[in-house]
Amino acid sequence: MSRLRLTSNRENSYQYSHQHKRTGIKVFEATLLLIAVSAMGTLGYYTIEDWGLFDSFYMTVITLATVGYGETHDLSMTGRLFTVFLIIVSLGVVGYGVSNLAAFVVEGEFQRMIQDRKMDKRISKMKDHIILCGAGHNGKCVAGEFYKTQTPFVIIEKNPEYLKAVFEIGDIPFIEGDATQDSVLQLAGIDRAKGLVTSLSDDKDNTFVVLSARSLNPKLKIIARNIEVENAEKLRKAGADEVISPNSIGGLRMASTMIRPSVVQFLDEMLKDKSNTIRFDEVKANDIASFIGLSVKEANISNKTGLLILAVMHEDGAYDFNPDSDMIFAKNDILLVMGSRDQIDRLKNI
Repeated sequence: MSRLRLTSNRENSYQYSHQHKRTGIKVFEATLLLIAVSAMGTLGYYTIEDWGLFDSFYMTVITLATVGYGETHDLSMTGRLFTVFLIIVSLGVVGYGVSNLAAFVVEGEFQRMIQDRKMDKRISKMKDHIILCGAGHNGKCVAGEFYKTQTPFVIIEKNPEYLKAVFEIGDIPFIEGDATQDSVLQLAGIDRAKGLVTSLSDDKDNTFVVLSARSLNPKLKIIARNIEVENAEKLRKAGADEVISPNSIGGLRMASTMIRPSVVQFLDEMLKDKSNTIRFDEVKANDIASFIGLSVKEANISNKTGLLILAVMHEDGAYDFNPDSDMIFAKNDILLVMGSRDQIDRLKNI
């Protein structure tokens, strides 16, 4: 089962590896062996010496523990030979168990198990979050923007090196697993999520994720990365709401930098500013019902929040760019605004 963790300590959390998984398995195996040897010893004394079960179990325990207590009852020759055999076997079993238990504690796996359980509970309480599949170069950029804008999200990535790079962004919840598997998507809370971004490096994998995600949550908003242009339509047919081609966007960015460098520089500075995160965002008029039926002037959004209203998209898909002061807000309108996260939250809470 994929393990879910939140990086409370970036470097320590990253040390979770296959070696630690094997350590946990070995501790479990040692525990089973110890139980088996204890059962064998108890049954042996019960059968050979005709003792009661408790006396047989007690004799087995003090023999395995090599505490040096005297015999529970006088042993027959056969009983003594069985005791010698039990001591030899127990030396190997106890030594194996102690060494693995020490590794389990020293390597921090026990603490990680506790952290994993805490994160299981935390993820189970998340809703209306976004699932990001893939933490490569593109995925890391997406994760950075989500983190800066305080958007709740979970990363799914099976490459530990990619996860290590993501830890440089901040404390981010993630699943180390394969996003194409339904069980991993369910572990990320896909039934409670509001969106999914799949940014894997292969169109086939992205298509498979889209198909799985759409079947698990038909209402999910899905954004898919597209590598080959000819596969874009396949991703849409699979259920993607939007298909994004990084290559096409990169080409448009190069052209824009040449034609309108000041605009590109402005947008770059806006994204890089860590002290005051200014972003473009959208707010549904239905979420601020008190504004419906009011004009832009009457709503007085700019003075109340400091936001800049760039445009209003109406229910029929038409836009009012830089709307006039007498434009009336209607039901199902979407306001496209620019401002800080605090200003946007202020608008939504009016």
